[in-house]
Amino acid sequence: MNRLVVDANAPVSAEARVAAFDWTALAGDLDSYGCAVLSGLLTPEECRGVVALYPDENHFRSHVIMARHGFGKGEYRYFRYPLPDLIGGIRTALYPRLAGVANAWSERMGMEQRFPDDHAAFLRRCHDAGQTRPTPLLLQYVAGDFNCLHQDLYGDLWFPIQVAILLSEPDRDFTGGEFALTEQRPRMQSRVEVVPLRQGDAVAFAVNSRPVRGTKGTYRVNLRHGVSRVRSGMRHTLGVIFHDAR
Repeated sequence: MNRLVVDANAPVSAEARVAAFDWTALAGDLDSYGCAVLSGLLTPEECRGVVALYPDENHFRSHVIMARHGFGKGEYRYFRYPLPDLIGGIRTALYPRLAGVANAWSERMGMEQRFPDDHAAFLRRCHDAGQTRPTPLLLQYVAGDFNCLHQDLYGDLWFPIQVAILLSEPDRDFTGGEFALTEQRPRMQSRVEVVPLRQGDAVAFAVNSRPVRGTKGTYRVNLRHGVSRVRSGMRHTLGVIFHDAR
């Protein structure tokens, strides 16, 4: 299992903990399934610390009630800049590990877009394009809540992979609420991937589309992600999106 073991008494930097994963295996999972799990990316203590930020509006730029917009049921808050150190550090450390996969996907799909190795350089491109609002977000669901299948694009310039980190423990803090990813394949029925996660686990997944090798060459599949109905308790998730919003 691709699990990181973090000693709570000896905090590990974001760069070191991200580097400790088997990125060859993770890239293979992204290529094969459109998603990959980074087990134990955050410690339980870190998860609880992020959840504790939710009531304090000073950390956030906006608050979205999903039912008002037809997104499902539940709510979330977008962080403001500067991001909390843990979240900003994880975002910066993850990006270059995923940029290679993103560039390979662009090449295979015949797309001109290429992504720099450095996240700050990519954010400068976003800002030059008028996309200046931070996109990391903290989601909160209670019993009966769910997140409709969707894509997080936010503008003309977007990074094709994002990461969601489960901050709550299934079967203790909540039941139900499974992360789901669907692929709409040309002239075929859609494929569904349900990803089991524990507290602190992260899932990296395709935002919009990814290449798939077929018998007649490579073709593109479109993806959407969502969360099934929470049946009891409360579920929190940290969403790490690498492009900024318009």
